[in-house]
Amino acid sequence: MYIDTHCHLDAAEFDADRDEVAARARAAGVEIMVIAGVERAGFDALLSVCRRTPGCIPALGIHPMYVDNAKVEDLDVLREMIAQYSPMAIGEIGLDFFVPGYDRERQEFYFVGQLKIAAECGLPVLLHIRRAQDAVLKFLRQAKVKGGIAHAFNGSRQQADEFIRLGFKLGFGGAMTYDRATKLRELAATLPLDSIVLETDAPDMPPAFIGKARNSPENLPRIAAVLAELRGIGVEEVAEITTANARAVLGEMA
Repeated sequence: MYIDTHCHLDAAEFDADRDEVAARARAAGVEIMVIAGVERAGFDALLSVCRRTPGCIPALGIHPMYVDNAKVEDLDVLREMIAQYSPMAIGEIGLDFFVPGYDRERQEFYFVGQLKIAAECGLPVLLHIRRAQDAVLKFLRQAKVKGGIAHAFNGSRQQADEFIRLGFKLGFGGAMTYDRATKLRELAATLPLDSIVLETDAPDMPPAFIGKARNSPENLPRIAAVLAELRGIGVEEVAEITTANARAVLGEMA
């Protein structure tokens, strides 16, 4: 079996065929799909999708690219919804220094606030770290959270080792399937296998074998096959170990 540790099956791109997509994923062996939240306005819909879709489990959080829409009281709402609905993680949270015009101070305010909630609640976090690995690591050293996953990892080996030291697994998905992603593929091939989890980020981050089409959790086994090829091992071993890794960091719900 496989665990897709990061997807957005609640996104509008799946409104027309969400049940069919989830069914195809389960048929392909993806038994668990972690749906990561991005803003307070979408929490109710995300939870609704998880309630009615077998295999889907929720994470709730405010994404750094959505902080312009956030209000300070959203942090209190997040804390209340955690108590009421028991999501398996806080996420997708973090920092994004890639998009022009980003508000670093605002991103850091909501990131730190959510790390505090995660520490209080004893929950792991799903991290967004685009162009911000060192800054995220700085805040993690201060926050003492219960580990989590560095989603779409694309940093250096030194940064990878530091995330691992702090109790995090590293998420690998569609970006790893491109031949030109030489640095990322080297990391996938050489990092300790017990530090790696699989993800799709569906509908985003499409793997090379589907081109620019909508990504889907059903693609995870083929992504796993790429990882197996890079490491020179069987895909069954990749499935077994990455599933165990996901459960180790996300807990019994996974």
